Amino acid sequence: MNKVIIIGSGPAGLTAAVTCAEKGLDVVVIDEYMRAGGRLLGQLYEQPDGTWWNGITESDRLHQQAIDLGVQFCLNTPVYNIERTGDSWIIYTENETFKTANLLLATGAAESPVPVPGWTLPGVMSVGAAQVMTNVHRVKPGERGVIIGINVLSAAIAMELQLAGVEVASLTLPRMNQVTHEAAHPKMVMDSLLHVSHIAPSQFVKWGSKLMKGDFMKGLGVGFYPKKGVKIWDIPIQLRKTVIKIYGEGQVEGVTMATVSPNGEIVADSEENMRADFVCIAGGLYPLAELASLAGCPFYLVEELGGYVPLHNERMETTLEGLYIAGNITGIEGAKVAAAQGRTAGLAVAMKSRVRGLEKEIQESIKAIEATRDDAYIQFHPEVKKGRKMVREQWNSYRTTSMELKRT
Repeated sequence: MNKVIIIGSGPAGLTAAVTCAEKGLDVVVIDEYMRAGGRLLGQLYEQPDGTWWNGITESDRLHQQAIDLGVQFCLNTPVYNIERTGDSWIIYTENETFKTANLLLATGAAESPVPVPGWTLPGVMSVGAAQVMTNVHRVKPGERGVIIGINVLSAAIAMELQLAGVEVASLTLPRMNQVTHEAAHPKMVMDSLLHVSHIAPSQFVKWGSKLMKGDFMKGLGVGFYPKKGVKIWDIPIQLRKTVIKIYGEGQVEGVTMATVSPNGEIVADSEENMRADFVCIAGGLYPLAELASLAGCPFYLVEELGGYVPLHNERMETTLEGLYIAGNITGIEGAKVAAAQGRTAGLAVAMKSRVRGLEKEIQESIKAIEATRDDAYIQFHPEVKKGRKMVREQWNSYRTTSMELKRT
């Protein structure tokens, strides 16, 4: 029986694998992709100190470190079911079946693109797909594109596309409906962008964001927001434009846009066409937690973390014996936070496997997660700390109820 199996080879999974292996455990990492690294593979951006974060370099370093420590990798291996049998977890893949007492789910996140008329045309893709094409496979998704959806992820990837010589003609809003209401409301989108205004290269944008503190000023800012948008990294950010449809004969040729009011309502007779040969849809990320659901984990909807997350504690333990989680399955954050969680999970697994003297390291690693979160250059969700507190409260409530039931 393997002492620990990790599903997912992103920053959390790789760091957990290295941590477990360093403590003398036998480790198997399973991932459906053909290369280890997960979301790290697409990341390339400049850090506050002027250095560049290269996700491919970081993933290669972690992968090689794990291999040197004897970690076994089963790549290109999708997992289609897990179940608990006795004191073991059974992991079913297309190639073989695995058995372990300790299972770590580091499955990451998935995109949730919103439907737009014409989105089935060749040349329409999620913004994450464009990132992988550009940064991993070194293939341009096109020459001139439009990104539908203005958020932290789409802004970062727009910059990466531009660095690769791809013209991003516009970052614009989706059309407002029941699904897209917050993502299509100019004022709500402005709210979400204010907490990352410090990364804007424009001093005008940084200075202007400091004025947008109260609701009145935000409403005033949206009301006077230029119809042509404000350029950041020479990319027009258009909070007063929405894409009505994507058009083309056999492939993307452009989008039809319209001006919207400060409340997101379309202004009559404001339609115009914009030429583009590809379109990205950015609907945000949500925790990829289906395997935890199959295992029977209790879930809670925590909007501040991006969606439904499995109940867990600060040691990355779930309510189920021998099942751990780390990374974006616990809530949407950056790769560095995911890696810090992976170390905590790895130490918790090692301690459960009777490796002695780890309590101090575990406590230090929990503190390191908080420090990494505090130092994060950007947050995908500005209220992430509130979300983490909600999960801790639910965990404490669950444990209290469980203890009371055992006593009765």
